[in-house]
Amino acid sequence: MVRVGVVLAGCGAQDGAEIHESVFTLLALDRAGAKAIIMAPDMDQFYVINHLDSSKMDTTRNILSEAARIARGDIVSIGSINSDDLDALIFPGGTGMAKNIFDYANSGADCRVIKDVDVLTRKVINDNKPIGAICIAPVMIAKILQNMGKRGRVTGGFDEKISSDMESMGMITEKVEARGIVIDYKNKIVSTPAYVEAKSIKEVAEGIEKLVYKVLEMTH
Repeated sequence: MVRVGVVLAGCGAQDGAEIHESVFTLLALDRAGAKAIIMAPDMDQFYVINHLDSSKMDTTRNILSEAARIARGDIVSIGSINSDDLDALIFPGGTGMAKNIFDYANSGADCRVIKDVDVLTRKVINDNKPIGAICIAPVMIAKILQNMGKRGRVTGGFDEKISSDMESMGMITEKVEARGIVIDYKNKIVSTPAYVEAKSIKEVAEGIEKLVYKVLEMTH
C-alpha cells in the first residue's frame, strides 16, 4: 500500500489548514487505496481567527491539536516522520499554511519554512519521491526548491502576485484554473490552485482528485 504523508497546518481556512482541501485530499487517497499518514507541527498557531466574523481572537491553539479535528485523532507530529516512512507527500493549503508552516503571508517572497517541514520536504525531494502542493502550498515548495538550488514548475492559478513571487524564486509558473493541475516531471511536483482560483467547492474537489491520482502514479 502506498504511504502518503498529508501535512496539515491546523484546522480552518483563515488560521490553519483549509478543511475542504484537506478532506478532499484524504478522500481521494482513500478511494485510490493509499494510506494517508496525517501529520502536523506540534507548535502554537501564529494566531487564532473567529471564522464567523474574521476577527482575531485573544487566545492560543496548538497546530497539532487543531489538525487532529480533521484527522479524527489519527495524526502524528511531523517531527516523528522521515522520508523513509513515506512514498509521497501532499500539502493542502489555507491561509494558516502561509502563517504556520511558512511565513509567506507576512514576508512575501523572502519567506522561511519551519524546520521540521523544510527538513522532511528536502529529503523527500532528494529521494525522488513525488509531492503534491495545493492552493498556497506551491509557494512553499518553490521556496524550498530555490533554497536547494533547483528550478521547478508550479502554479499560482491566475494570481499575478503569487506567480510573480514564485518566478522571483526562479520557478516557471503556469496558469491553470481550479480544476487543473501543473506537473513538474523533473522534480516530481504536482500543484493545483484550489481556492486561490475556485468559484465552487466542486472545482476544488476535481483539481485535488487529479493531483492525488497523479502523485500516486508518480510513486511507481
